[in-house]
Amino acid sequence: MENPLLLFPQLNISASKDKSYYKVMKSTVKEEPNKASKPGAKQKRNRLSLLLQKSELHEAEHLGKPTDLTKASSVSPEEAMKWGKSFDKLLSQKDGLDAFTRFLKTEFSEENIEFWIACEDYKKSKTTNELFPKAKTIYETFIRKDAPKEVNLDFKTKEVTSQNIEQPVITTFDAAQTTVYRLMEQDSYPRFLRSDLYSNLVKGRNPGRPTLRRRSRSFTVNDFQGVRPDYTIWQ
Repeated sequence: MENPLLLFPQLNISASKDKSYYKVMKSTVKEEPNKASKPGAKQKRNRLSLLLQKSELHEAEHLGKPTDLTKASSVSPEEAMKWGKSFDKLLSQKDGLDAFTRFLKTEFSEENIEFWIACEDYKKSKTTNELFPKAKTIYETFIRKDAPKEVNLDFKTKEVTSQNIEQPVITTFDAAQTTVYRLMEQDSYPRFLRSDLYSNLVKGRNPGRPTLRRRSRSFTVNDFQGVRPDYTIWQ
């Protein structure tokens, strides 16, 4: 009896094609779930944004800082108006300090007021044993180069402060604190008084949630926002 494949060669060709097609389809089915499981660029960005928001909220809770930007709405208009008399008056009031801190958070420059508060707490230390760990924490957080919340200090002030850390005393951070205080008084405080947050407090309105906007840590750069730099002067 003759081989049926020799009599009907087309059957073998068809079978071969079917097998090849099946292999291709089987491979495709296996690969598609893998492609679907990989998140797109947009999904990655959304996840990253959520993680950053959770991280900021967790940090605020950990440091005991206010997370509700509308908290200051309970302040009376009369009290809020007093904050406009002087920067010292603003910081001397707890509600004023909280409101100013929330304002700085909208400008991503809250490290300045956090450093000032840390220095105030440092000066309340009653024993020498309290000074050293507090001084080290303040230095590592705000003073040293590339610190997580490094404040803007001139070279001389940074050097003097760094040297004083070896044997900390009550006045160790006085020069640095004064520098940061003046920076906030001359730069951030006037903008705070012009902000919607403060205006609404004076008018007795709910301040709502202010719009976050990024800015440079240096107020000299902020003054020239929107101006295209001319790099030819450096050539």
